[in-house]
Amino acid sequence: MLKWNQINRKGHKMISTTQRSRTNVYLNAEMKEKAKEIFKQYGLGLSDAFNIFLSQAVMEKGIPFEVKIPNDETLKAIEDAREGKNMSKISLDELKKELGA
Repeated sequence: MLKWNQINRKGHKMISTTQRSRTNVYLNAEMKEKAKEIFKQYGLGLSDAFNIFLSQAVMEKGIPFEVKIPNDETLKAIEDAREGKNMSKISLDELKKELGA
């Protein structure tokens, strides 16, 4: 049996006692390494992080974060940004002024 305690984003303590099961998943290698570095800062391994994700998915009865499909306008903006099109430089002060902050 594997026991672990973790606190989720809402501050609820999750306690789980489960049997371990090996599984294979295909991951983007670059994303995996970046994620491992982030999890390491929390003292978590990849398996721990996946188990937390699965626990949250079960508790939420769905994906535990909002997933949005970008509309055509957003997709065009993403494409333009990646190509450096329609971009302009703005200082933080200018941005604050524009936003009225």
